[in-house]
Amino acid sequence: MGGSMRIHIISAVLLCAVSAGAVACQPTDTAKPSGSAPPAESTSVEPTKDDKPAGESKSVPNFVGMGLQSAQDTAQEQGFYILKSHDSLGRARMQVFDRDWKVCSQSVKAGKVAATTTKLDFGAVKLAETCPAHDEAAPSTVGGTMPNFHGKSVKAARQALDSSTSITVTDATGASRWVLMESNWQVCTQKPAAGVKLNGQPVSLDAVKFGEDCP
Repeated sequence: MGGSMRIHIISAVLLCAVSAGAVACQPTDTAKPSGSAPPAESTSVEPTKDDKPAGESKSVPNFVGMGLQSAQDTAQEQGFYILKSHDSLGRARMQVFDRDWKVCSQSVKAGKVAATTTKLDFGAVKLAETCPAHDEAAPSTVGGTMPNFHGKSVKAARQALDSSTSITVTDATGASRWVLMESNWQVCTQKPAAGVKLNGQPVSLDAVKFGEDCP
């Protein structure tokens, strides 16, 4: 190769090296058609309230007398999935094992046509217990006065009072038993007395187990 040719080649290489970091000498991509558009982004449309299907309306079955678990299963079979239960005796017990409870009342009367989005609330008692004529209301401090807790469960009494209240519970029989499961104990006496204005004073309750007589 002649000297003149070598000079031209070396000059071309040096020109590439100093021009924009040698990028200008790289082969260019195949040109894209001028009319091509950028790829479209995927979008999703949330259904509006009007787009959502309305719940069906069905006749509410009669659940009274059924076991709580069977009542819940039957309600779900009919499309009612918003279910709740409570202690019909007002003792504030939890229905932990549904098969151990039976239905005494229902919040929506049997035969009434209701939307399947309606909440059904079952009042229940233990299988060996007798349903009350009406669900017993839980005690309340409406008006800011001390409720009458006599015959109510210690748990229901505690729930009725402000959570900051200092409460002492004593075995009314004098046997000094520990009051552990408060829903199994009923109040015999109380201080302050029913009707006294509540202003944050401590509360003391004497109680015995349900089935026992107050001394």
